[in-house]
Amino acid sequence: MRTNIEMSSNDKPLANPSIVLREEFDDWAVLFDPDTGKAFGINPVSVFVWKRLDGSHTVNDLLAELRQSYNNVPDLAGQHIADFIQELIKRGYAGYSLTPG
Repeated sequence: MRTNIEMSSNDKPLANPSIVLREEFDDWAVLFDPDTGKAFGINPVSVFVWKRLDGSHTVNDLLAELRQSYNNVPDLAGQHIADFIQELIKRGYAGYSLTPG
């Protein structure tokens, strides 16, 4: 898995398989890294994005799916998705597939 921070529009982020998603009753969730013991709280839209970090979706793909699933998606949603993915990469919770796909 490639974990550099620079992301292009063709990159397809991939969740780190060792990170545990714990969904709470209110649609919020916690991402837990069992190797470090650190946790990261995420909102319902971030959960939506996290579940699609399978190495086959670009940020634009994720944005299109978000717009199909939710009403009134803000114009800056694509940038928010990219920022969220960058934060995940910085924490070691995601990266990019080493094989083109």
